[in-house]
Amino acid sequence: MTDYEKICDFANLYRAYRRSRLGKRGKLTVAKFEANLLENLNLLSEELRSGTYRPQPYHVFYVHEPKTRLIMANAFRDKIVQHSLCDNVLEPALKRSLILENFAVQAGKGTHFALNRLRDDMRSYFFSRKAANDAERRSASLPPLPTHLGGYADGWALKADVSKYFYSVPHAPLKAQLRRRVADEKALRLIDMIIDTCDDPGIPMGNQTSQWFAIAFLSGLDHFVKERLRVKHYGRYMDDIYLIHDDKEYLRRCRMEIERYLEGLGLKLNQKTHIFPLRNGIDFCGFHSYVTDTGKIVRKVRKASKERAKRKMRGQKKKLDAGEIELSDAEKSYGSWRSHASHGNSYYLIRSADALFKNIFKESKRKWRNE
Repeated sequence: MTDYEKICDFANLYRAYRRSRLGKRGKLTVAKFEANLLENLNLLSEELRSGTYRPQPYHVFYVHEPKTRLIMANAFRDKIVQHSLCDNVLEPALKRSLILENFAVQAGKGTHFALNRLRDDMRSYFFSRKAANDAERRSASLPPLPTHLGGYADGWALKADVSKYFYSVPHAPLKAQLRRRVADEKALRLIDMIIDTCDDPGIPMGNQTSQWFAIAFLSGLDHFVKERLRVKHYGRYMDDIYLIHDDKEYLRRCRMEIERYLEGLGLKLNQKTHIFPLRNGIDFCGFHSYVTDTGKIVRKVRKASKERAKRKMRGQKKKLDAGEIELSDAEKSYGSWRSHASHGNSYYLIRSADALFKNIFKESKRKWRNE
């Protein structure tokens, strides 16, 4: 079975449908598709096989949290096609070239995996410096310094962000990269069709395929930083990048090399990119992580995330009073944020947020489990 035949296969489309409907079963478009499920899946399979399949127009809207973004939501039938494309062609073809430090989209990874890798990098940096200092003192017949006096948390971090990443990916270089990984011409024509549904440059924020395109397009940068610049402590979540090193000047050179590399892809770093003392901590994936003088890694929810959670609670209370949502929707939304916050050192924050939720939604009988 060719790659394209895998996309068109009815069983694969059915599996893609089941994945596409997760969290969306209450939507009218999903209900309409499910009303004649087998017929719709057969029709979709036939359109793909005959080459008559065309994506439907996007539903375009803006989201304003955590910042304003243009979202291009595709039709449910197009989500199914893209799930089948990703599961059966893109993921198998692309994942072999992705390094461990590329954290987004892939099965078994995600924001919490990324946070744990950052924790491990900070810990590794700290204790490798301690081990080197202890060895140096042993060679001089001196006892090791107490950990908290060693200054092992001293160092530098480069935090980099690609400017308007999704809106800036040029089509031709992206297609060229994908052709090095995918050989099936029919599959490539479908990929090109999906890419070209958005103006050039840019890929639609909201497509599942765009997630894979985005992590793959910068995969070469990952290899460049690890293999050419030889930076040991490095990680990337989509276009959010960190480097840790004990030499500030070397990180400055790394920044220039990264900027040069991105320029070759038609991209550039944004103004938030900067080098700062590692002791200040690193903002990454919604948390602020820092290392103490004893080597402990502390992870706190970012202030902006806390403020957004409060605003969302108050906004949902207004919607509840207006009959626009159910109480269970507010509980589910808060529970999701609470679960995310629990991955940090957030015991007192969660207690405070629980109290605020119960005060705002006095009618809620939900008992939150203590962390």
